Amino acid sequence: MNGRHVDATVPARTLLVDFLRDTLGLTGAHIGCDTAQCGACTVHLDGRAVKSCNLLAVQADGASVVTIEGLTAADGAMHPMQAAFRDHHGLQCGYCTPGMVMSALDLVRRDPAPTRDHIREALEGNLCRCTGYQNIVAAVEAGAQAMRTAG
Repeated sequence: MNGRHVDATVPARTLLVDFLRDTLGLTGAHIGCDTAQCGACTVHLDGRAVKSCNLLAVQADGASVVTIEGLTAADGAMHPMQAAFRDHHGLQCGYCTPGMVMSALDLVRRDPAPTRDHIREALEGNLCRCTGYQNIVAAVEAGAQAMRTAG
């Protein structure tokens, strides 16, 4: 979990999002819909963006899980994508932001220089009720550029 080994026994029906929030105290993955439609609970499982409200915790056994909390550097510095969301006002209330950032990182892993249309398509599974998505798309573009520059 975020680069650390976690050994826990959980009831078989425990959702990954509930395990993260209730057992590990990692509250960045939000519970927005419980039906895998809003994307607020998005985390990375073995390098792929997944909706943690749609997976059982036992399905992550032996896997690498990264949450929004795992993006922060040891010195407290934000990940370039997080900084881009801040700098380009890609958030308002912030509820969807962790899921948006995690989905954006998954996109940039697959396509380091995504077009605006590709960004919009990749974020279709993440809902934001506050913004018109323009600043989110700009933030993802800037984050991708910063990640390319950082190497």
